[in-house]
Amino acid sequence: MSDAAPAGAAGRAIVVGHGGFAEGLISAVAQISGMGDRLIGLSNTGMTPADIESAIRSHLTAAGARVIFTDLPSGSATIAARRVMRGAPGVVLVSGVNLATLLDFVFTSCPTPTEAARAAADRGRASLIVVEPT
Repeated sequence: MSDAAPAGAAGRAIVVGHGGFAEGLISAVAQISGMGDRLIGLSNTGMTPADIESAIRSHLTAAGARVIFTDLPSGSATIAARRVMRGAPGVVLVSGVNLATLLDFVFTSCPTPTEAARAAADRGRASLIVVEPT
């Protein structure tokens, strides 16, 4: 697989997490941007590690997605995504996703999924702040 995306855009992505995490983030992206349809949500609730891996692989194929966003760096979704990546050249994983990350991704002008994922991860990291009592 090449890293080129259709129409110069990053294409679609899968968001995987615990409980309603993915759908909640996608709902927020849709409300803010109207572009929630660029993201496919997947909950790992009730799934075995093999189920998660199979679902991610299936969603990647069905949607033509090249980017996977997960909730926890050492969580079951990330572990499954890393297994899927072994047989899927060009697929990129961003773990620790937040709303700012996904908004950056759907609004990206980056020409490839890899560049879009990197830019989105940078924006997500930069959005975290600590407000200390004065």
